[in-house]
Amino acid sequence: MTLIFILLANVVSTLISMSLAAALSFRLLAGVVDRMVSVAAGVLLATALVQLLPEAIGSHLVDADSLGWVLTVGIVGFFILEKLTLIHHTHHHEGDTHEHPHGYDAHEAGRGAWPILVGDAFHNFGDGAVIAAAFLLDVRGGVLTAAAVFAHEVPHEIGDFMILLNAGFTRPRAFGFMLISGLSALLGGAAGYFLLEANRLLVPYALLVAAASFIYIALSDLLPEMMRRKPLSSSVPEVVLVLCGVALAGLIRVMLGRG
Repeated sequence: MTLIFILLANVVSTLISMSLAAALSFRLLAGVVDRMVSVAAGVLLATALVQLLPEAIGSHLVDADSLGWVLTVGIVGFFILEKLTLIHHTHHHEGDTHEHPHGYDAHEAGRGAWPILVGDAFHNFGDGAVIAAAFLLDVRGGVLTAAAVFAHEVPHEIGDFMILLNAGFTRPRAFGFMLISGLSALLGGAAGYFLLEANRLLVPYALLVAAASFIYIALSDLLPEMMRRKPLSSSVPEVVLVLCGVALAGLIRVMLGRG
């Protein structure tokens, strides 16, 4: 039953979010995407710091020193992977309000659409394993983790769609390849389930790596995106939306009986 929950959560958080991203991408709803980025930042931070870390600590299987080192190595590791272009987080698209020169996406696409698809496959596989780890320790935590992945994936996939379209992909072709890349989340969920189910002592460490991933994405990618805009009229709504993301994560915990 747990494996079914994991696979269903991955379908919703990755594949359905991808379909929603495609619909929004083709309409270029820049304002909607920007608001999603702000909410996603709050959801990711709250999930990492209020759900995943307490779950790992509460297992009493990780000492304080190990906790600090796993988080540090995890965050630095994600930085290195992004430097090697094995993973990436793109939320910019042509016509938004970010201060990029015109044609920025075409330049990004020139770096190669295929590495983006490969990087997405790695990213989605990791998301699937993260969701599996959360479900194995706590079904409620699994639901919240899947919600955090969903919140982040929509703006992330929109950015990828725009780059693929600028690279010359047709809309159906871009969606098809992104869908194939997204299927790696199911593989990650299944692999994470069987590996961690057989080695339960690894589950808290997997949750710490998941927390490191969420913290890295929020602090290195999502929040800096919002720092590009200086006017108070833009900053206040962004701050409010980040707080809404934090509140949303807390509301989900309460509704699932963890309040």
